Amino acid sequence: MNGVLTQIWGRLGASWHPGPAPTETSVLVAVAAALAAVLLGPAWRILRVVVTLVHELGHALVGLATGRRFAGFTVNPDMSGATTTSGATRGPGLVLTTLAGYPMPALVGALIGQAALGGYARAVLIGVAAVLLLVLPRARSAHTVAALLGTLAASIALWWYADSALASATVLGLGVFLIAGAWRQLVNVSLHGDRSQDPGVLAARTHLPAMLWNLVFALVLAAASWWLGRVLVPRLPLQ
Repeated sequence: MNGVLTQIWGRLGASWHPGPAPTETSVLVAVAAALAAVLLGPAWRILRVVVTLVHELGHALVGLATGRRFAGFTVNPDMSGATTTSGATRGPGLVLTTLAGYPMPALVGALIGQAALGGYARAVLIGVAAVLLLVLPRARSAHTVAALLGTLAASIALWWYADSALASATVLGLGVFLIAGAWRQLVNVSLHGDRSQDPGVLAARTHLPAMLWNLVFALVLAAASWWLGRVLVPRLPLQ
């Protein structure tokens, strides 16, 4: 038992030191796989739960940062979700909390993608596992618990079993997937115009048109895409 604990502790310590960055070939494969997962219907229907989780936890994070209380969240079988925070019933804190959902997957994607390119994929996996453990008590449905536990198991397994090259490529692919998935979700909500979704809720709370909020979302997603793209594109074997 002591030997296992020592090994775990040693791996945890080593995870905070940079490892090898993904090769040009692995970068290309990771990007292609991530885009395929977003564009192909069967893969997207299974994997979009990850985008929904980040979306809902974005509401929770900004809610906490603005002084609200995070009561809980759900991810439904159709991959829609809902986050409950309590606090002031109006004001900038509530607006920012509502605003955070759609941009958050792209922002997180840019952050972890750049971390993977810098050799910090294992640190990202530890961070992901820690966040999932922290929010697990806030899950408000069996499906949400299952989604959290499945993602947690995948993160820990990749951290423990995968070599540095596979871990870096996978985390980079996850970053690209989150950005591309954020774009897909934004296009979907923009086309459908559902007033119960975040742009409609923001429009009701601010008396500004939902189209304007969709534009704000798009600008944040574009900035996140550019941020990762500027360090990603030079790593692609384009010549």
